[in-house]
Amino acid sequence: MLRRAFLILAALGGVASAQQPAPLPPGVPETYRAFFEPAEPLKIVGPIHFVGTRDLGVYLIATRAGHILIDGGMPTSGPLVEASIRKLGFKPEEIRVLLITQGHIDHVGTLAHFKKLSGAQVALMSPDDELVKSGGKADFLFGAEERFRFEPVTADRVLKDGDVVELGGVKLTARHTPGHTRGTTSWVATVEDSGHSYRVVFPGSTSVNPGAQLVQNPSYPGIADDYRRSFRLLESLKPDIFLGAHVGVFDMDAKRPRAASEGAKAWVDPEGYLRYLGKSKETFEALVAKEGPAAQ
Repeated sequence: MLRRAFLILAALGGVASAQQPAPLPPGVPETYRAFFEPAEPLKIVGPIHFVGTRDLGVYLIATRAGHILIDGGMPTSGPLVEASIRKLGFKPEEIRVLLITQGHIDHVGTLAHFKKLSGAQVALMSPDDELVKSGGKADFLFGAEERFRFEPVTADRVLKDGDVVELGGVKLTARHTPGHTRGTTSWVATVEDSGHSYRVVFPGSTSVNPGAQLVQNPSYPGIADDYRRSFRLLESLKPDIFLGAHVGVFDMDAKRPRAASEGAKAWVDPEGYLRYLGKSKETFEALVAKEGPAAQ
């Protein structure tokens, strides 16, 4: 999916307006339009708001001291995300911290845009800080392909597993869950909403992109072990609510209508989280088995 999404980006060219995203070029499947189309922004729980596109999760955490933005969509999506933030009554110029879950173009594409707009601190997990600084060139899978490139950004703060990012009373704990990228990051927070406390996890992707090698001539040394450690860590987090970098991960389209009447409770889904991880882990192990044992 990621590889084909970048083909769309290369064909689009230009910057999409906030109201009318650039049309898909001839021959591009409608399936990938959702990467670029706007979605109605909304409050999820407590200070956490969705401001992404129809497919890509982008999250604004609004606090009294400014805001945190997690992920950002494709490079052309800066105006779309801005418009969503403003529609909710917040100012993107008041973003104080920029975070990501992974250093791929469909999640860091607007990082430079919002850094310039707000002057926010960019905090990235090592070694994805080097990946983002290279503009995608340092990626173990896509580094040689120009369509995977994005505007480079240098981290103001380099994170390690367990580090905490705090702003306006909100604390986000960074958990290193590598495999998809070497610095894939899952974020954990506890927030309050209407007198209830909710544990929220933004899981870093656990999918394996086409072309990645896990056993035979691995894409990087230890990649399969990284995936397995990440699955174990993610399984231990036990969130009430989980919010993925792609909205299909947590079935947003089904939960959104319920939120109008149920509020934060519509997003509570610990069983769905375990199903998501179980399916992803099963797919990973099938790919490992398909490759066969490592060469001696």
